Amino acid sequence: MSLAGAVSTKLHTVRTLAAAGMLRPTRPDRLVRSVGALARWGPTPAAGIASAAIRFPDEAAVVDERGRLSFSELHARSNALARALRERGVRAGDGVAVMCRNHRGFIETTLAASKLGANTLFLNTAFSGPQIAEVLRRESARAVVYDDEFEAVLSGAPEGLVRVLAWREQSGPSETPDIDRLVAEGSSDDLEPPAEPGRAVILTSGTTGTPKGAARAQPRSLDPAAALLSRIPLRARETTHIAAPLFHAWGFAHFMLAMGLSSTLVLRRRFDPEASLALCAEHSARALVVVPVMLQRMLELEPAILDRYELPALRAVPVSGSALPGPLALRFMERFGDVLYNLYGSTEVAWATIATPEDLRAAPGTVGRPPRGTLVRLYDDAGRPSAPGSGGRIFVGNEMLFEGYTGGGGKDEIGGLMATGDVGHFDADGRLFVDGRDDDMIVSGGENVFPGEVEEALSAHDQIAEVAVVGVPDESFGQRLKAVVVVRGEAELSAAEVKAFVKGRLASYKVPRDVEFVSELPRTSTGKVLKREL
Repeated sequence: MSLAGAVSTKLHTVRTLAAAGMLRPTRPDRLVRSVGALARWGPTPAAGIASAAIRFPDEAAVVDERGRLSFSELHARSNALARALRERGVRAGDGVAVMCRNHRGFIETTLAASKLGANTLFLNTAFSGPQIAEVLRRESARAVVYDDEFEAVLSGAPEGLVRVLAWREQSGPSETPDIDRLVAEGSSDDLEPPAEPGRAVILTSGTTGTPKGAARAQPRSLDPAAALLSRIPLRARETTHIAAPLFHAWGFAHFMLAMGLSSTLVLRRRFDPEASLALCAEHSARALVVVPVMLQRMLELEPAILDRYELPALRAVPVSGSALPGPLALRFMERFGDVLYNLYGSTEVAWATIATPEDLRAAPGTVGRPPRGTLVRLYDDAGRPSAPGSGGRIFVGNEMLFEGYTGGGGKDEIGGLMATGDVGHFDADGRLFVDGRDDDMIVSGGENVFPGEVEEALSAHDQIAEVAVVGVPDESFGQRLKAVVVVRGEAELSAAEVKAFVKGRLASYKVPRDVEFVSELPRTSTGKVLKREL
């Protein structure tokens, strides 16, 4: 970047952070202490809670099923937990595995690890015992903090791990100490920052075997946060309900943003569509963070239930994690207003593009445009730039690219840009559309078909709730398309009607030869369809 470009970026960051309320006037003594904390800790979760505890000590930091924690309480508890973990042998650079649902224990552990300079390893709550055991061995975890419901799946974990319970549903004594006990035993005095900040290790969903760990260093500046805030209207000291799993890259990104914005986080361990709407109404949430299937589940509620929740305070519903069908986006905005922001990215590249409500209305199905500081380009299979108007493999460059898989290897790169693993195209207005996975293309009778295009077409059918399209072997054509359909409510739909609907919108070779009706699609805990099971 040129000097002029660097200056322009920093000015944009300052303007954006000021507009978001992060630079609001503060009592002078608190301002000095807050700036000092940020200088000592750098752009880390530890800095976020230390600064918020100085500026807004008595304001709510977390509200969950156990009640309310203020910023000062959360800061003190994470200090005490960090000291307790250190007394048990956890040091800077060690791995602290976290297997928790959405509640204060996840937050406290992540902050404690940040204060120690430990690397935080986020385990998917749907992982199996063998997956967890292999991941913990591969990542050389020193400690694991978990909810007691996962005791059984952790039974095969390596010997010698420091174990701490984050949430207890079972009553009675336990040999494993919980966070409350460690906090009560330890000192809540501030810690000295580590020489090097810890990393966050986000795991891939593990749908095809042992999950890979995607290591990500702390951002070098606040520029990435400003880029996101310039496109999604999140503001300081407002309330955000994170319904998406915190262990997922999307949920974790909003936890990080919340620390910087000193937001109040409203959490619930398990997602329930009506409960999430009720929490937004009860706490006048300004933001609701979800994955697409959660929007689907909300809109499947009875109209009388939906009518109870108009949510006038809601300003932003950021959504990511899997494809957002255009018709679903439009249905949600018809009910709750133009508040939907669709972010496209991956665990490896963080974000690539963001679609605003205006984008989603003008071009349903788009994933939008790159925010400032992000570059998106399309390349063909030979690594050449795709011709204007043509599709290609999606490559992304920004400050948030991951450092490689912890077990070795990485993603394809061209000129400093990293592959997302998807293919797509730009429309005439520069909006990106994702056509499918780059290894997902189906060749049927010599014609190339991406399932995403057929799925998008079928999602517009008012009797179809969900659909997935896969390729199955065919002796004559090599592969043929199969549509797996979930009908809406008590609707009656035939295979012939499904085929006719596609034929009226797409080329004939894109019409599924087979149609299967099921009660639900198999999904990961973050909402992605498990197509290998179809």
